[in-house]
Amino acid sequence: MDAHDIDDPFSDLDLEKAIHLRWTLRDIKAHRLTLSPIADDDLSLLTERGLVEVSDGVPTLTEAGQDAIN
Repeated sequence: MDAHDIDDPFSDLDLEKAIHLRWTLRDIKAHRLTLSPIADDDLSLLTERGLVEVSDGVPTLTEAGQDAIN
């Protein structure tokens, strides 16, 4: 992993997918999951990259997840 990967956790993905995942992080942060449910694949990807943690079935942003959308 190079420095760019640390700055952009989605650098290996196509632009459309990266934008989609950033919006998903924003939905998690704003508690909009009822209106915008997260696809299992997206949640798995975000969790694997350390951007989201799931506790009692509720996803929350990690510090890295916060950094990815700030």
